Amino acid sequence: MAEETTDNTAAHYCPAEATIEIIGGKWKCQILHTLQSGTKRYGELRKKMPDVTQRVLTRKLRELEEHGVIQRKVYAEVPPKTEYSLTERGETLHTVLNELERWSRQWENALD
Repeated sequence: MAEETTDNTAAHYCPAEATIEIIGGKWKCQILHTLQSGTKRYGELRKKMPDVTQRVLTRKLRELEEHGVIQRKVYAEVPPKTEYSLTERGETLHTVLNELERWSRQWENALD
C-alpha cells in the first residue's frame, strides 16, 4: 500500500493499475488470449478477431510490444511475413488472464 503523502495521486495508487493499463481494453486481452496457444501470423490474428480494424490491431500489437509482453518477428521475404508471440513476461500473464476469465464466468449473469 502506498504511503500517505500530501500528493493525493500517490496516496490512492493501486499497483494493479499498471497491469490493467498494459492489458486493458477490448482487443489486448483477445490478442493475448489468442497468443497463449502459440505464435501467430498477423493474418491469423485478424481472422480470430474479424471485428477489429487493421489500424487498431496494429496499434494494439505495437503497444503490447512496447510493454515487452509480445514480440514481433519480421522475415525478410516477399510477401513480408510477420509473426507475433508472447515474451517471457507475456507468458506470466497466463495465470492473470485465466483468473480474470474465471471471475467473469462466475459473475457473468450479474455483470449484465
